[in-house]
Amino acid sequence: MTDAKPPAAATTAVLPDLGFLATSGTADLQDRLAGQLSDLTVLQEHTELLTRARGLAGTLATVLASGAALLGARRGLITTTARGAGRPVGLGLDRAELGALETVPAEHGPFAGLLSHPDGAGQLLITDLAEDPAAGPRFREVAGQLGLGACFALPLATPEDGPLGAAAWFYDEPAEPAPGRRLLAHRYCEFAAQLLARQLDQERAERQAEALRRGLLPDRLPVGAGLRMAARCLPAALDRSAGSDWYDAIPLPDGTFGLTVGSVAGDGLGAGPGSAPGAAAAMGRVRAALRAYAVLEGEDPVSVLGDLELLLKTTEPARTATALYAWVQPEERRITLAGAGHCPPVLVTRQGAEFVETSLSAPLGMLSCWEAPGVEVEAGPGDVLVLYTEGLARRCGPTLHAGQNALRRAAADAPREVRADPDRLCAHLLAAAGADGGTDDLVLLAARFD
Repeated sequence: MTDAKPPAAATTAVLPDLGFLATSGTADLQDRLAGQLSDLTVLQEHTELLTRARGLAGTLATVLASGAALLGARRGLITTTARGAGRPVGLGLDRAELGALETVPAEHGPFAGLLSHPDGAGQLLITDLAEDPAAGPRFREVAGQLGLGACFALPLATPEDGPLGAAAWFYDEPAEPAPGRRLLAHRYCEFAAQLLARQLDQERAERQAEALRRGLLPDRLPVGAGLRMAARCLPAALDRSAGSDWYDAIPLPDGTFGLTVGSVAGDGLGAGPGSAPGAAAAMGRVRAALRAYAVLEGEDPVSVLGDLELLLKTTEPARTATALYAWVQPEERRITLAGAGHCPPVLVTRQGAEFVETSLSAPLGMLSCWEAPGVEVEAGPGDVLVLYTEGLARRCGPTLHAGQNALRRAAADAPREVRADPDRLCAHLLAAAGADGGTDDLVLLAARFD
């Protein structure tokens, strides 16, 4: 691939009006057709790579890599105009080099003028960064430090959204990419901008949804004599999740606590990922109701869950929920709990870790009437009660049952100093769960008796 010609005068130009892949009229027709076919094949290969990219970060990285291959460049930089999309992404540039490029004023930097055109028109071509005064003194200084000889940049824009960002590629020596290659890169960026627009919309929606879901959960855990608590919540992405999990620690008027975890599922049996936003809103309503029931009759977990099921059937008839509620008396180190179709909690002791077996029962809203007996357990000094949702167990093993056993073993194997700190124990159990990316929310609540 011959992508560069000898340096020409440095320019900041508008994209030339070239016929797509046009060549000299004196060129042989067969050679022209072969060249056009070759370029189209290359362009198709790179657009296919782009369509397989996962997430915003993957899309940006692919745009940089494909653009570099099309233009014969070695390094690159891409930025977006969207807030919250993160810092600029680099190709062949480490964090310090990216930071140095960020110090270049916008009007003279590698994206000069490209982010302000509403129609995304234009390009930036500086064939000699050391000599062209249009680069500006700071850009020339940074280019010299990083060994950048030339720069070619294109906007990323759509007619509907306007400028979304820009991509710049750098050459180690003064150079000018061939017009045909510049045109290929331009066509590629037009295609990439459409995908980038969708990725930015999705990222924005996910950030908003995650903020909403986190806002429906406690911003801090209560502090009480004889009990220390810690929690973790990792919501699944809305395009993969079909429900929404909660946790709560409720200080009761008599100095005791109500601890609960649970999950609200979609819009009925078989609900899919599209139901996740509605499930998150329903989770907030269910959790708020449970807090009220806990204050009124928190010493009776069966009554609390029974009232919750009646509310669910009355106000959320298309939804179901699994739930666990524990009434904890810190001074007596006594735990009274009941569960509705939920994973059994784990009690971590000096001897190891064991399940606190609740009776088998259906989730709330599944049967004509929910009913289950309560269970009472006495803990010892230093014991930790671990409540969790199904998402954590499923990340610990190939099946729910295997995952629960793996979680119990991980709790039992935790070093003594880890078990002494509920926050460290939460971190230990999350590490045992392995990589994230599951299809369920992950919720974990640990309470240690002093």
